[in-house]
Amino acid sequence: MADLVNRASAKDLAGNWTLHATDESISVPFPLPGDALSALIAAGVLPDPYVGENELAVRWPAERDWIARRSFALDAEALAYPWAIHVDGLDTVAEVRINGRPVLAAANMFRPHRAEVGDALREGDNEIEIVFRSNVAAATEAAARQPFELPYSAQMQAMPHINLLRKVQCHAGWDWNIAMMPFGLYGDIRLERIDLPAIAYVQHRQRHDAATGAVDVDVEVRIEAKAAGEELLTVELGDEKSSLQVAFTAGTTVAATTLRIENPRLWWPVGSGDQPLYDLTVTLGGAAHRQRIGLRRLEVVTKRDEIGVPLTVRINGLDLFCRGANWIPGDALPSRITPEAVRPLLEDAVAVGMNMLRIWGGGQYEPDWFYDLCDELGILVWQDMMFACALYPADNAFLAEVDREIEHQVRRLSHHASIALYCGDNEVIGALTWFEIARANRDRYLVAYDRLSRTIELAVNRADPERLFWPSSPSKGPMDFGDAWKAEGSGDQHMWDVWHAGKSFAAYRGVRPRFASEFGFQSFVSLSTLRRYIDEEDLDIASPAMELHQKNAGGNARIVETISRYFRFPKNFENVVYLSQVQQGLAMKTGIDFWRSIKPECMGALYWQLNDTYPVASWSSIEYGGRWKLLHSMAKRFFAPINVVAIPSADIATVGLFAVNDTPSEVVVAGNAFWLSVDGARRPAGDFMKTVPVDRAVLLLTVPANGSPDEVLAFNWSDPSGEHFDHHAVSPYKALRLRDPGLVVEAAKRGGGEWCFTITASAPAFYVALETDPYGVFSDNAVLVTPEAPVEIIWTSRSGDVDPVDSLVVHDLHSSYRPSEIVIRRAS
Repeated sequence: MADLVNRASAKDLAGNWTLHATDESISVPFPLPGDALSALIAAGVLPDPYVGENELAVRWPAERDWIARRSFALDAEALAYPWAIHVDGLDTVAEVRINGRPVLAAANMFRPHRAEVGDALREGDNEIEIVFRSNVAAATEAAARQPFELPYSAQMQAMPHINLLRKVQCHAGWDWNIAMMPFGLYGDIRLERIDLPAIAYVQHRQRHDAATGAVDVDVEVRIEAKAAGEELLTVELGDEKSSLQVAFTAGTTVAATTLRIENPRLWWPVGSGDQPLYDLTVTLGGAAHRQRIGLRRLEVVTKRDEIGVPLTVRINGLDLFCRGANWIPGDALPSRITPEAVRPLLEDAVAVGMNMLRIWGGGQYEPDWFYDLCDELGILVWQDMMFACALYPADNAFLAEVDREIEHQVRRLSHHASIALYCGDNEVIGALTWFEIARANRDRYLVAYDRLSRTIELAVNRADPERLFWPSSPSKGPMDFGDAWKAEGSGDQHMWDVWHAGKSFAAYRGVRPRFASEFGFQSFVSLSTLRRYIDEEDLDIASPAMELHQKNAGGNARIVETISRYFRFPKNFENVVYLSQVQQGLAMKTGIDFWRSIKPECMGALYWQLNDTYPVASWSSIEYGGRWKLLHSMAKRFFAPINVVAIPSADIATVGLFAVNDTPSEVVVAGNAFWLSVDGARRPAGDFMKTVPVDRAVLLLTVPANGSPDEVLAFNWSDPSGEHFDHHAVSPYKALRLRDPGLVVEAAKRGGGEWCFTITASAPAFYVALETDPYGVFSDNAVLVTPEAPVEIIWTSRSGDVDPVDSLVVHDLHSSYRPSEIVIRRAS
């Protein structure tokens, strides 16, 4: 929660501004906080950048300077006090003027800026301006000032040298993001009285008494003041309260007190327990600061073992397998990143069994409300610092700016129960080997990287010494500057050979990471989403509009080539989209099933990526706008806390069925395996029943891989969560001579925006997928339907009380390449 300042001591300057071109040829309303491109779109100056080929028509504003302006009034009484201007989230190279006088200059959107305004204020009307310098021009100018070249990923970024600015790196484009270089102000802007002390940060440390279970919470309050003084400081935590008279000096004073919670309710990640939060309130004179904190023991285990360096999150003494995904900014236009838009994405992560998100280092430190939501929902956060896929300056001025940024962000975030660890960067160690100039001058660039990394580490440890600082992702551990991309046994790993190198999905089973923090496979967004942004005549993967909505070079070709590797070739564009999503889910399931089966050697799998910034072919499991791809529905099954997975042996001679238990209790798993023919016949392959210990994977059954070319290995099982069914195809699905399954889908309204779809088949139907427009969420999707086992799927509307039946589209593997009879009817 944000600092709450006494109204008498601050004047909020957010609200209605106007945005002006420097030559005054354009003037539009500009609500702040917000970004300028959104204001220009709302005023009709720019088209919707997400539609068709409009991206190319919205880049020009970033190449110009702009001025934001508003007026405010001050009376004589207010002018009797000294004031400072405070801005937060100012993007990026900008100057603030009051009544024509420059009062503040900024060049880092990741930290607040504050400056005394002196006698710039006057009684009555005042005018404040923010001059936004072109960040494109500023980056080019910064490049010219560097003593040596600092390369960046030009294949992903349409606007160069953003690595030289402390700005969201993907604003210049990425291999899943539109290149628009937005600018604006996304946080607070206010005048503050500086004759009164202010609460800068509130942090705490927890000491858990193993004998009694009580928790001592040591609270530190950083007070900033212009002059020495004394005030009553009150700290309240739940029902506990501490008050003390604090004498503070000019500058920064740290006051501390301890409160004891005798019978604490512990905070757990979702799936492991509850998420109780305690209100922590600090008051000092007229200033107040409120937070919600969770009481838990957090450790990230990195002590070398017989394999290497693990990376295991331990909460309240329980080792946790981290199931989840990578998070990128919620929208390419910052004005659209709101709690209302983001909460459903986080809730949908929890809905499919995720307990961790990695906030990726090419995006942004998220707003306070984002971490509040993670605390509330029980989502652990791997927090990258904002450096990614490039080489960065290491001069004293840049490092001093980084130091201030990191200290601020870590002090701001440290109270959140959800923050599991801080990571120095994304793939910057790896970038040392990407560029010819860096390879030719490795020592120079390695020294520069080391200076940057040490600056980040020192700032993190100064601001929050309780949590782990992990130097980079991927990394084998501190002070190891080697290639961690394919290194097994230690640290975290990014496994990209399946997508970028075109290796088979089975290649995931050839690596044994301690923590798989990035891996992914692309798909197209659903046809319903595509039709909102692409004209019908352009719904072709080779059309200019579709290619512009694919940011990874060769991505469309790779999707199609992979389809032909695993499936029979689809009969039309609609089924290309469908199969792209099936194979994406199959790729992620292949890796995650294996890595869960080798726990505790591997203790985390975060696929790339959860969300999209705009409608684009990408690695996401949730499309822009919130629609679930088939991957997200499949994740609900492969991320289940208790699961049974099929793992072929290295020589493909046998298939092992493993039970995986991520719960805090031992469980009994019982079931049977059988070979399922394309005509529905079943051939027994064995039974199993075993007790699976806490946080372990256990081999249940080994099955000889002796199925016929028209059989898949299927298996049923029961566990404390219910009855389950899955299958494993020993050969590619294209080898199966599928029958027309004669699918019948019967729809029945249940009320409350819910419908039940009952699916029956006369022969096995693989990856039966339902899609509706209006949009809603299916309880399951991409399912195997057999003659003996009809499937019920519940659809919950996210479009109000609507009837989805007339829009229902049904896909399965057979109908993707051959005519099939699919009947959709309403229940009588």
